[in-house]
Amino acid sequence: MTETVHETPGTAGRGSSRPARRRRRLIPHLIAGVLAAAIFLGVADLVSQLFGPASSPLVSLGSTIITLSPSWLQDFAISYFGSNNKLVLYLSMGVVGMILAALIGALARRSLRLAVGLFSAVAVLLLIVVLLRPESSPLDALPTLVGAGLGILSLLLLSGAATGLTRAAEAAQADRAGSAPLDRPADTRGAAATRPSTEDERAHSRRRFLGLAAAGTAIAAGSITFGRSVNALGREAGSAAARLVLPSPAVRAAAIPAGASVGVDGVPAFITPNNDFYRIDTALVVPELAPQDWTLRIHGLVEEEVTIDMDELLDLPLQEHHITLACVSNPVGGDLLGNATWLGYPIRELLARARPLSEADMVLSRSIDGWTASTPLEVLTDEDRACLLAVGMNGEPLPAQHGYPARMVVPGLYGYVSATKWVTELEVTRFDAETAYWTDRGWDAEGPILVASRIDVPRPLARVASGEELVVAGSAWAQHEGIEAVEVRLDDGDWEAVELGDEVNIDTWRQWRHAFADVDSGRHSVTVRAINAAGETQTDERRDPIPNAATGQHRIEFSVE
Repeated sequence: MTETVHETPGTAGRGSSRPARRRRRLIPHLIAGVLAAAIFLGVADLVSQLFGPASSPLVSLGSTIITLSPSWLQDFAISYFGSNNKLVLYLSMGVVGMILAALIGALARRSLRLAVGLFSAVAVLLLIVVLLRPESSPLDALPTLVGAGLGILSLLLLSGAATGLTRAAEAAQADRAGSAPLDRPADTRGAAATRPSTEDERAHSRRRFLGLAAAGTAIAAGSITFGRSVNALGREAGSAAARLVLPSPAVRAAAIPAGASVGVDGVPAFITPNNDFYRIDTALVVPELAPQDWTLRIHGLVEEEVTIDMDELLDLPLQEHHITLACVSNPVGGDLLGNATWLGYPIRELLARARPLSEADMVLSRSIDGWTASTPLEVLTDEDRACLLAVGMNGEPLPAQHGYPARMVVPGLYGYVSATKWVTELEVTRFDAETAYWTDRGWDAEGPILVASRIDVPRPLARVASGEELVVAGSAWAQHEGIEAVEVRLDDGDWEAVELGDEVNIDTWRQWRHAFADVDSGRHSVTVRAINAAGETQTDERRDPIPNAATGQHRIEFSVE
């Protein structure tokens, strides 16, 4: 005997589509969570413009992540992303934040109370992060509190609208399915009488949710955009109002001879323009420090504590020097170095005023944002080394991102132990008594720059026309030792000496070029190595940057066609 199965009209295949409908009905709740979080952070960032960068929960969170990140992760970010490492951090925080906010929105569908509780817990955590920053004050809590309040209100409104939309959709679905007995057709007149009410309710719920979502998007986007605009305009106006007028140097840098440049297209200019100079630091937002508010305090193991302000500094006989700076995280062949003309006052003269005690062997420099560097005292007091408290760069006041209004410039050491930007304090101390930001993370305490070189032309995997002279060119550096020679070799051939550009001084990089004749068609490689004035040849041993710079010889491949 066969049993007849009756199907209600509109129900065939309905079971297989239920998971898909559930996922679609979850989307409004996900959107509600994301928008609530965006409103929270956007409004908090806008209000933070009335206080300071550290009062923004997003900025404080990013700064805390940088501080707590292990050294290998920070080195990875710098090596692979260079000056874009902070942008990558912001994007990563955004992705993780959106996922967390969406999960809170999904939770609100089942329990709005739990979702609000989790949202509040995240806000409290961000508030703690803000207040724990070294540059924060109790008033810096206000942006987070205001943003969190509006974020929770937005979550309540948007989640309520999403729930209403979901219920209206379910009611409309049930109404379309009908409730007629299985053995006779549904009363179409009854269905027609009830359908408009559920469809109208669904349309009304949709309009309400979309209206709230549009308003939330406008508030979030508007607050973030307006906040960043206010920040940029304020920084520009403040910079213009307090702009330094640099005095003429008492000691001018030597003129750069025409022969310092080898004149090969693709090799960077001998002097790096300010806008092209690499920037590597831990400041997620550039500190804002007006010259009239700046002072430098020298203290610690000294006979007399010294404090100097900007007016006093500019009245001193400033010196101008060409100096190349390099980042310890620069990979072999990388571009995390630059050469500039710096204007400043010798740090050794400032330390002489304080008269360091005989047991001191290190100076711990501190930035306005709390970052520290440990520099050997004997380097800073070396009469033959142009260690500067710099206020100018390439004929202009320091750009904000490069340390305005004052920074340290020390030839011969990597920046992580010497090139403190926005510097406000020099503590004379000992290596066995104090440590600095990067030495706490496993890096070498003294950081002397190693002899290194780079191929700029041809570019890796370039295609070179056959029958033409192959020109190879680049730069080499060994600050405060000087470059004595550079050698290259084609494939696995013999090393050949290159033509060096004129040396400006031992603290700058040196350009070089070499021509190979009659290079056969096909794939080739070229390798470079440098020799410093002390006779030390650049090693071919490959080593990671930690603890004191990457090593190895730069080698590129290209093809002749």
